[in-house]
Amino acid sequence: MVFVPALLTTAAVTVFAQDPARFEDVVRNLRNPDSKIRISAVRLLRETGYAEAMVPLAGVINDQVDEIQLEAIDAELSFYLVDPVSAKKRVALVVEVRSSGRAPAAFELGPLGVWPKPVPNELVDALLQAVDDENKNVRVEAIYTLGVIGSGSKLKLSEAAVGKLLKALDHYDAAVRAGAARVAGRLQVRSAGDALLKGVNDSNADVRYASIRALGQIRDERAIQALTEQLNYYNRGEGAWSALDALARIAHRSSVPVFQARLVDKDPYLRRAAAEGLARTGDPSSVEIFLSDVNQDESEMVRAAMTFALYKQGHVNYLARLIDFAGSEKLQPQLQGYFIELGSSVVSPVATRLKEPDDDVRQHLATILGAIGDQSTTSVLMPLKEDRNRDVSAAATSAIERLKMAGR
Repeated sequence: MVFVPALLTTAAVTVFAQDPARFEDVVRNLRNPDSKIRISAVRLLRETGYAEAMVPLAGVINDQVDEIQLEAIDAELSFYLVDPVSAKKRVALVVEVRSSGRAPAAFELGPLGVWPKPVPNELVDALLQAVDDENKNVRVEAIYTLGVIGSGSKLKLSEAAVGKLLKALDHYDAAVRAGAARVAGRLQVRSAGDALLKGVNDSNADVRYASIRALGQIRDERAIQALTEQLNYYNRGEGAWSALDALARIAHRSSVPVFQARLVDKDPYLRRAAAEGLARTGDPSSVEIFLSDVNQDESEMVRAAMTFALYKQGHVNYLARLIDFAGSEKLQPQLQGYFIELGSSVVSPVATRLKEPDDDVRQHLATILGAIGDQSTTSVLMPLKEDRNRDVSAAATSAIERLKMAGR
C-alpha cells in the first residue's frame, strides 16, 4: 500500500448544511481513483459530524491506501466520542495500553466516553475485515474502534461478526489477539469463552492478561479453576490483578476464601479486587473487616471498594459515602463502574447531591446520572446547564444528550 501525504481540508461544514447536493458529491469522491481526492473527501465528511456519513466512510476503511484507511477509521471513531482523545498511554486498574493510536486510548475511557449511537452493520463488517490488513496500525485501530463504538450502544454482534471476532482471537499479530480479547470482554461475547481460555496460555503476556480479564467480563464460570490457578501462579503484578479482577466479576461463592485471603494483601489493587468480589458474592462474614478498614486503608480506591461492598451488603448509609468519592478525578472510572452496576435504584440519592458546592462532585455526578438515569432525570440536570462552572455545564449537557440518545 502507498502513503498519501496529509492534505488540508478546503470546505466548511456549513456548505453541506446549505447544499445537500454538495454532501452527495463528497460521498461520490470516496470512489474517485485519485487518492488525494479520496482522502480529502474523508476529512470533509468527518467535519460534518453527520450520522449519514458513517456508512459511506465504512466503504473506504479497506481502501488500498493506508493513510485513507486510518483517516476513515479515525473519522468513524470521532462520530462516537464524547470528547476528543489523543493517542497516548493510559493506565487503568489492571491494564496498560501499550499500542499507540487513538482507538486504544479511547477504549480506556469506557462506555461513558462514547455516545450510545447505533452502529451500522456495514461499519462493523468493514472494521472486522480491516483486522486482517497488511498494516499493523490499521489492524490495531480497527479492532479497538469496534470495541469503542460497540461499548456505547451495547452492540450485539451478528453471528457472522462474532465468528470473525473469534478468528481474531487467534490472529498472528499478538496486538490484535489482545485487542480482540478486550473487545470480546467489553461487548460480553459469551461464546468467546473457549477461545479466551486458550488465550490464558498464550505466548504473549498482553494476550494472556486480556484473555483473563475478558473471562471475568463475560462471567464464564467454567474459567474459575483456571483463573484461580493463574492467580496462584502470578501471585503479584498484572497477572494476579487480572485473575483476581476476573474472579471478582464472576463472583462465585467458591471464590470467597480467595477473596478473604487477598483482602489483607500488601498490594492495593488486589485488596480492591478482593473487596469487590466479596461485595458481589454478598459474603456477610467480611462485613466486620470492611467496617474496620473502610476508613483506615491507606489506598483511596480500596476504601471506595469497601464502601461499595458495605452498601451492596445492605448498609444503606454507605451510599452517601460512596457518592463522596465523586470529588476524586482519579477514581472516576472505578466509581462510574460501581454506579452503573447499581443502576437506576440509586438515581434519586445521586440526584439530591447535584447541589454540592464542589465543582468536581457536581460534574462527575451529572455524568453518572447520564448513564443510569431516564428521561425523568433530565429535569434535575437542566439547571446545571447554566452552572457557573463550564465543566459542570458541559457534563450536564452531555448527560442530557446521552439520556435522549439512549431513549431511556
